[in-house]
Amino acid sequence: MRMQRQVPRRRPASGNNAMKLFGGNSNRVLADSIAQYLEIPLGQAMVRRFADQEVFVEIKENVRGEDVFIVQSTSYPANDHLMELLIMIDAMRRASARRITAVLPYFGYARQDRKAGGRTPISAKLVANIITEAGADRVMTLDLHAGQIQGFFDIPTDNLFAVPLLSRDVKEHQDLDDLMVVSPDVGGVVRARSLAKRLDAPLAIVDKRRDRPGESEVMNIIGDVTGRNCILIDDIIDSGGTLCNAADALMRAGANSASAYITHGVLSGGAVTRISASSLKELVITDSIQPTKAVLEAPNIRVITTANLLGEAIQRTASEESVSSLFD
Repeated sequence: MRMQRQVPRRRPASGNNAMKLFGGNSNRVLADSIAQYLEIPLGQAMVRRFADQEVFVEIKENVRGEDVFIVQSTSYPANDHLMELLIMIDAMRRASARRITAVLPYFGYARQDRKAGGRTPISAKLVANIITEAGADRVMTLDLHAGQIQGFFDIPTDNLFAVPLLSRDVKEHQDLDDLMVVSPDVGGVVRARSLAKRLDAPLAIVDKRRDRPGESEVMNIIGDVTGRNCILIDDIIDSGGTLCNAADALMRAGANSASAYITHGVLSGGAVTRISASSLKELVITDSIQPTKAVLEAPNIRVITTANLLGEAIQRTASEESVSSLFD
C-alpha cells in the first residue's frame, strides 16, 4: 500500500499572520500536512482526558482577535472526536478568537439525514445545531453524504468536493483505455456523472435490491461494461460489502477490471480483510479519516492526501477569496 505524503508548499498570502490552525486528535497527520501546505505552524493545544475520560482542552497560545481553523474529523470514535471539537470551539470562543471555522474533513452522522422510519432522529441536523451552539462561526467539510446537510447549518458552510482530486489520480494511475465510471447505486449518479464528465468516459449504474429481508442483494448493471476498466465512485465505504458485491457483479458482467475511488474510508469491522480478498483491483481513499495500520498494510488499498485541497480552501477563506472557484 502506498500513501501519498508529499505536500507541495505554497507561498503564504498576506493576512496569514492573523490566521491560526489547530488540530484535534482525530487526524493529526492531516492537520500537520495542511499546516505544511500553508507554511504556518500548527497551533499549540492540549487535548487530553481526565481519568474518567472527560475531555480536557487547553489552548497554549494567544488567539485573541485571530481567525482560527480547527481540523477535526468526527470519525471513529465519533462521539469522542465530536466532543473534542465542541470543547475546542468553546475554548477558542472564550479566548476571544475573532472567527472560528470548524474544518471537518469527514462529517460523522451524515448518513442520518432524514427520517428513515417512524420515531427515528435526524442526527445530522442535531450535530449541526450542536456545532453552531458551541460557537463555530462557519463550517468547512468534504463530500457530505447528502448535499442538503449543508442547509442544516445556520452558519456559512462550505462543502468541498473531492472529484477534482480523484479524477487527477485516475488520469495518473489508471488505465484510461476503455474506461467506464460506475455509480454503485442510483443515489450516487450525480457524483459519478461529475467524474465521468471530467474523464470523458461513459457512465454505468449498479442497481441493487433485496427480494426478501435478510437475503443478499441482487445486482443488475445498467449499461454495457463488457471489456471495460470500471471505476466505482462513492462518498463513504463502511463495511465494504456493497462495494465488493458491486465489483463482483461488474466482473460477472464482463468487465476487464474493477477499481474504486471513495472519499471517506470508514472501513469498520472486517472491511479491510473483505476488500483485500475481493475482486477489486484497487481501492483508493482519501486521508479525510486517518488510516489505520491495517489500511496502510492492505495490498490493494491506496491513500491520497486532501491536504492541498483543504489548505487552499482554508487560505481562500482567511483571505476572503472565492472557494467555489476551486471546482470550476
